[in-house]
Amino acid sequence: MGYLNSILPSGSQADDSPVSGGGLSQNGKFSYGYASSPGKRSSMEDFYETRIDGVDGEIVGLFGVFDGHGGARAAEYVKQNLFSNLISHPKFISDTKSAIADAYNHTDSEFLKSENSQNRDAGSTASTAILVGDRLLVANVGDSRAVICRGGNAIAVSRDHKPDQTDERQRIEEAGGFVMWAGTWRVGGVLAVSRAFGDRLLKQYVVADPEIQEEVVDGSLEFLILASDGLWDVVTNEEAVAMIKPIEDPEQAAKRLLQEAYQRGSADNITCVVVRFLDDKDCNIHQQQPQQLHQQQHRHQ
Repeated sequence: MGYLNSILPSGSQADDSPVSGGGLSQNGKFSYGYASSPGKRSSMEDFYETRIDGVDGEIVGLFGVFDGHGGARAAEYVKQNLFSNLISHPKFISDTKSAIADAYNHTDSEFLKSENSQNRDAGSTASTAILVGDRLLVANVGDSRAVICRGGNAIAVSRDHKPDQTDERQRIEEAGGFVMWAGTWRVGGVLAVSRAFGDRLLKQYVVADPEIQEEVVDGSLEFLILASDGLWDVVTNEEAVAMIKPIEDPEQAAKRLLQEAYQRGSADNITCVVVRFLDDKDCNIHQQQPQQLHQQQHRHQ
């Protein structure tokens, strides 16, 4: 999703079969699953990361979906560097929100420095969820989206950054940019998201400042969906939540969302990450099973 010309196939041909996997946290508090597919596109520009780490004695879950445009370079760079930059931030535990904002901007500026030799601009969305103790922090730039199920209800916990939103258009115009219609509303007539990593030529207007929302992890919080717009273009928040509510295995849930988006004719790459929050009853069931804690490698190197 993104550039007007991003439908053009890039050099790397994608394998059609979805990749999926999942795992469980050591403390049995949450399980996760992911599924990702090029869908109907000839190239793959979606990336994801699912990572469980220990920071200052806390078990931390880090989950992200990164949807590239203008090629895969930016999305792959963000996947490889954002979470490492975040957990090494000195205020990661003491002031997690400011650490997230710093990590987003630092990762963006480092990516732009690495891009000097490239003649084509690349960019990426990011929708990330950080689990620290009983806190869930969701950060977002672009139009990948985070939705939670709380008390049976679907609640969007991120906002899609589109150029025609009043505040985003105002910010862009105040920085000297413009928004125009070219099939959809686009920054400079080119880019269909108003915030992103990368996009060097539009950087003055297309910032990587995340909007961050914090949720309490309690008995009413059931699960979280992070997904690229390949899902959200064809499935509503409420439909996605209803569809996977009965599916306990988050990997199967992520695969179900992916299949549904594909069947509904999504024209984009599709990537879904599902995190299920386990209460004590669930924990006991899960702790009797072997605890999967593998780090997956994305197959599109």
